Amino acid sequence: MQPTDINRLRGLPIEEVAKRLGVGISRHQALCPFHDDSHPSLHFSEKRNTFKCFVCGAHGSSIDLAMRVLAKNFTEACQWLADEHNIIIATTPTTTDTEKKGNTTFDPARYLPYIDHPTLSPKARQFLYDQREIDPRVAQWCRLSSWKDKKGVNWLFIPYFDIEGKLIGVQNRNLDYRKDKPDATGAPRFRFPRGCKCAIYNLPVLKMLKKDEPLFITEGTSDCWAMLSSGHKAIAIPSATALGRDGRMTLRQFTDNYGPLNLHMYPDADIPGEKLYLELVALATELKSCITRHSLPYGCKDFAEYFISKHQNNIQLS
Repeated sequence: MQPTDINRLRGLPIEEVAKRLGVGISRHQALCPFHDDSHPSLHFSEKRNTFKCFVCGAHGSSIDLAMRVLAKNFTEACQWLADEHNIIIATTPTTTDTEKKGNTTFDPARYLPYIDHPTLSPKARQFLYDQREIDPRVAQWCRLSSWKDKKGVNWLFIPYFDIEGKLIGVQNRNLDYRKDKPDATGAPRFRFPRGCKCAIYNLPVLKMLKKDEPLFITEGTSDCWAMLSSGHKAIAIPSATALGRDGRMTLRQFTDNYGPLNLHMYPDADIPGEKLYLELVALATELKSCITRHSLPYGCKDFAEYFISKHQNNIQLS
């Protein structure tokens, strides 16, 4: 795990992490889960982004909190945080001689069979079409495929392309992953081979934009598929925690060549989603573009959930 990944996980809002761990917070305080507490003695500092119990002495960062509450080691706690917040931690499968020698350059040729002949297993079809209500044409456009590893874990193969359609990276999503049993498969929710250049998902759609046509920016691939299925052109930021330098540069180069963008966004209903939106507002100013904010209905945590609720009720999205 890279230091930059660890820093991103430590930077997750401490109170947001605590809530996802089931800790009830009121006015930056909570009953301490680490001792028999009848009066809130666990305090959270938004400024330092830390927690501390003034009775038992428990303290630390978001990673420390996850380790203690979940009784996990450092690596396991980091993976849990990454899965919960859709942060993709780079991993390098050591399956070839070049990788064993330390060469972590992304090799597109390894993945071309999945691109040239994409197939979806029943498990993948259930996930995409039954659970997520994704239009099959979107799966075809995005060249989604599936595979099963030697341990029997089912994976969804998600390719990333540059604006010209060249394969630049791969994301694998664990289709057997369960939030209530995250260790059941022994594999993380996401795998993202080292060497990939995956700052933005679905870049080829940029060249299809007409002048002033809305372009939606979503958080994660699932939201992007939902937005595409609703009839809008969309790209996605793989992780809600940061757009990254490569993503900024890609959008700058595009606007330099083709002009301003008409950006739209449904920020996720959480702190990372709000931070990403504010980051994009600043970037839109640099790009001499505009960005319009759309609000999710109460109770919907992200656009994919909103899309599913509307799609099941046969209501047209605006």
